Amino acid sequence: MRIGAFEIYAPLPELDEPCAFAIIRPWIDVSGVGTLVLRELESQFQTRQVATLARPGHFFDLTRYRPTVRIEGGIRNMTVPNVTVSCGHREGGHDIVLLDLLEPHALSEMFVDSVLKLLKALDVKKYVLIGSMADVVPHTRPLIVYGGAGGRGGLDDLRISGALSSDYEGPTTMAFFVNQKAPESGMDTIWLIVALPQYVGFDEDYLGKVRLMEILNLLYGIPIDRTDFEKALEQRRLIEQRLEGTPELRALIPRLEDIYDERLKSRGGEQLSVLTTDMEEILWKTTEKDFGKA
Repeated sequence: MRIGAFEIYAPLPELDEPCAFAIIRPWIDVSGVGTLVLRELESQFQTRQVATLARPGHFFDLTRYRPTVRIEGGIRNMTVPNVTVSCGHREGGHDIVLLDLLEPHALSEMFVDSVLKLLKALDVKKYVLIGSMADVVPHTRPLIVYGGAGGRGGLDDLRISGALSSDYEGPTTMAFFVNQKAPESGMDTIWLIVALPQYVGFDEDYLGKVRLMEILNLLYGIPIDRTDFEKALEQRRLIEQRLEGTPELRALIPRLEDIYDERLKSRGGEQLSVLTTDMEEILWKTTEKDFGKA
């Protein structure tokens, strides 16, 4: 069975007013925060995969998203990168749809239309895009989450979330058209992107994961894994230890804190302070050798 470009493995499950959570790799998945949240939701709600793209090579440049080879039981198997869609039931709440999306390189309009057709077939009522980006923010303040919404329910959720509206203008991904077009089919939408300090660079950022999970808990009652708090605190300690060996960057933190505070005070078009050229050089020249990765 096909829905748009998606191959459906079995009859689609009957879901109770499902809420869809999506990530878009690699566009807004810095330090794997969106991936961490999606895997958490998969585990909590024991989702099962229901669809993938029938021909992923139509949409993806497979010299950029590389196929992988694994040997299992002496047999060599190759896996092609793909989009996965999974579903899960939730007692006492709306059911769950999870979309692990890859940014398309070709036939992007067909990609977006196929995602929308599948969401409609699953009777999705709300589409929540989550992710992370690197930003000029300090690790010493609560992580900023930027957001936007469509539909009355999405706008209500955005207000409750406390996310800041984004004034970003520039290149984006075609996959974001799902958020823009979904309200035309009666779906509420919201996107939530956590801003991570660009000088940190963990492979898996649990500080970012906990920040997003706090909002998902507030909006949709999704439990937070308490061990994530411990991992986040350990990462914060690791950042402090590394800063001890990087005095130039440590000296920059108070300026980043000033910029952070200004962002919270003024979002009405007022010009925010920016880093001087010297400060930018300190920030960008904090190399992996100086600061390392987790």
